[in-house]
Amino acid sequence: MIITKTPFRISFCGGGSDIADFYKEYGGCVLSTSINRYMYIMIHPYFSEKKTALKYSQNEIVEDIRDIEHSIFRCVLNEMNIRGVEICTTADVPSGTGLGSSSSFTVGLLHTLYCYQGKYVSKAKLAKEACEIEINKLGNPIGKQDQYASAFGGLNFISFHKDDTVSVEPIIAKTKTLKELQDNLIMFYTGVKHDANKILSEQKRNMRKTVSKSNLFQMCNLANEMKCALEKDELSDFGNLLNEGWIRKRELSGSISNPIIDELYNAALRNGASGGKLLGAGGGGFLLFYCPQEKQEQLQTALGLKSFDFAFEHDGSSIVYIGDKYWE
Repeated sequence: MIITKTPFRISFCGGGSDIADFYKEYGGCVLSTSINRYMYIMIHPYFSEKKTALKYSQNEIVEDIRDIEHSIFRCVLNEMNIRGVEICTTADVPSGTGLGSSSSFTVGLLHTLYCYQGKYVSKAKLAKEACEIEINKLGNPIGKQDQYASAFGGLNFISFHKDDTVSVEPIIAKTKTLKELQDNLIMFYTGVKHDANKILSEQKRNMRKTVSKSNLFQMCNLANEMKCALEKDELSDFGNLLNEGWIRKRELSGSISNPIIDELYNAALRNGASGGKLLGAGGGGFLLFYCPQEKQEQLQTALGLKSFDFAFEHDGSSIVYIGDKYWE
């Protein structure tokens, strides 16, 4: 038996610039961090070597892996020609909540299967292959940030270059600064799931418009400002930068926000938060705010939502258990 864990992520600013329609022409960047909430994937030989069993939100048992309903499972298992196994998945957070769960799943699945084959794989290769599967082979209208965030782990400035390469630059800041940043961040679940592909499809169509390109340029500039602030150990404007980024982001698509989200966000600004954003593509999921610790109780009371505990994570996708290889 082999078990892997792959972290979810928080993206602070720059999301949207990681979509090929933008970065191949202008280049893009995001500031993001992985968090200690994970996708767990377990694999072991199935009792019947002629069948493949999958357990996720549904259960599938197939004789021909081409008959698998789950698109990512079907694509990856066919690509790697692996069958006669049982794969079980579980996660700390459900899908559709803005924490990059789909890409964490793809990265984790690839990592698990490479390990099952006894092969070492680098974090860069995991991220690149996950992008190839989700974007190019399955045609999902998503960007590249989630795959790299979950594969590499840590607080990073991720750049998407015109030649389709990606660079991951860890943020170098004092421990005190990183602790202050983490302590002043608070996250709430809105109770609403979203369809990221639907929202991103609209956002992708809008990229041809001048206003969308302008907003993405400004979001990239804000991501750079956040990076510089962290490296200079200066967090006084971090919340304001988050707020500016959110204003730009919600203009990319009419589906990113809604009256309920807007009401919660404005209430947060009135009750201690200096800025924040809706995580992921938008439409629901988690709201993240930058709010001094001493005002967080007031903020939580005003919103009437339960906060979601998390901490920064540094390892990325990792193997947590390898049992005896008794199937050889």
